[in-house]
Amino acid sequence: MYERELAEIYDAVYRGRGRDYAAEAAEVARLVRRERPEAASLLDVACGTGAHLEHLGALFPDVAGVELSAAMLEVARARLPGVPLHRADMRDFALGRTFDAVTCMFSSIGHMGTVAELRAAVAGFARHLAPGGVAVVEPWWFPERFADGYVAADVVTEGRRTIARVSHSVRDGGASRVQVRFLVAEPDTGIRPLSEDYRITLFERAEYEDAFTRAGCAVRYAEDAGGFGRGLFVGVRD
Repeated sequence: MYERELAEIYDAVYRGRGRDYAAEAAEVARLVRRERPEAASLLDVACGTGAHLEHLGALFPDVAGVELSAAMLEVARARLPGVPLHRADMRDFALGRTFDAVTCMFSSIGHMGTVAELRAAVAGFARHLAPGGVAVVEPWWFPERFADGYVAADVVTEGRRTIARVSHSVRDGGASRVQVRFLVAEPDTGIRPLSEDYRITLFERAEYEDAFTRAGCAVRYAEDAGGFGRGLFVGVRD
C-alpha cells in the first residue's frame, strides 16, 4: 500500500521538477537512429510508471518494458494497455528475444550496488540487443560531480492535489544516500506524509564504459544529452 502511494504521486512530482518525458524520449530516439536508422523495436528497462515508454511507443512501433516494482508496474499497465510489461530484476532478466534498442533511464542503473552488479545489468542489456542494436543508459552522478549535502525542495500542484517534496543527499563511501520526504495534501483526505530513502552508487565514468566494453558494445558518453545534466551512455552491440 505504501509503495503504491509513492507510485501514484511519482509522475506528478517529477513533471513538476522539470522532467520532460516527451523531450527525453525524442532525444533517445535521435541517439538510437543515429546508430541504427531502421530501429523499430525498443525495450525500456526499469520502466517505472511507463512515463518514458508512453512517448517511446509513439516513436517505435514495437516496445516493451521491464520493472522490478509491482506498484510501479500496476501504474504502467493502466497507462499502457497492450504493451508487454515484465516484472524482473535488471541484473538477471531474460525475455527470450532481442530489440533494436534498450534504454535504462532516470539513473536507475545507479541502484546497482557493486561494479559486478553494474556489469551484470549492462551485459543483460547487451543480450537483449540485436547485432548493431543500441543501448542508451542514463547514469547517476560520477563521484567528482556529486554535490555532497545537496538539498532540494519543490511544491507541485496537479488538479486538487498538492505535493511538497524535500530531499537531502550525502556521500556514503562510494555511494550517495538520498533521504526524501513528501507531504501530500488533498481536499478530501487532508495532509499525509510519505517517505523514501535509497542508496545510489557513485560509479566512475570508466566503470560504466568498462561494463559496456565487457558486454561487447562500443560505447560513447553523450555529456550534453538527457534531461538532468548527467548525460547518456550510448552503447552499440558488435
